[in-house]
Amino acid sequence: MSRLRRMPRQQQPARPARRRSYDQFCATARALDSVGDRWTLLIVRELLAGPRRYTDLHADLPGVSTDVLASRLKDMEQGGLAVRRRLPPPAAAAVYELTERGRGLLPVLAALDRWGAPALGERRPTDAVRAHWFALPLLRALDRLTHGGVVEVRLAEGEFHIRTGAEAGGGDAYGYGPADRPDACLVLDAEVVLELGRGGCTLAEAVEEGRAKVLGEGPLADELRGGGHPGA
Repeated sequence: MSRLRRMPRQQQPARPARRRSYDQFCATARALDSVGDRWTLLIVRELLAGPRRYTDLHADLPGVSTDVLASRLKDMEQGGLAVRRRLPPPAAAAVYELTERGRGLLPVLAALDRWGAPALGERRPTDAVRAHWFALPLLRALDRLTHGGVVEVRLAEGEFHIRTGAEAGGGDAYGYGPADRPDACLVLDAEVVLELGRGGCTLAEAVEEGRAKVLGEGPLADELRGGGHPGA
């Protein structure tokens, strides 16, 4: 018997993992190729408020596993929706933030929020809640404001701030926590925000009935007291 040496098999270069695709020549299908996976749009919702650390994202997305969150963020980077960068000292932390293409999903999230509003009903005992999750319906309720500025919003669940008019262009439409120098402050509860978002009442009506309060002086505060509608 001849003694032959077995030659090692040639190593094949590892193929990059191929993301699932609908393989349809359709803009809707292409969009879902990028954002149709579970959790992706909710990550976008979080990043619409500005850059966030991985640990903060995980804390504000109850129910997502660390593996899934890491995988979705990697997909978003590869798809051009988000980037990862390191903050300068003294923070020296890595954060994720949306690209311009990623921020272009704001109208998509706003439309989903409007479509899903009737399904909310009463808050279930198992429902998690974060204050900034109410930014989308409030932005919708105040989309006709003519004066630009920053509105700090105070709910029992916490605080966030939104930007109106020119302040909202080219940047984050809303942000976490109180604003550094708000032009006005809006104090109300989550139920009123949802009612405003559904068009069940105007801000002027909520203020008049004592269910909302506007703090501050200036054109934006005055317009908020008028319900956010020109000429109201």
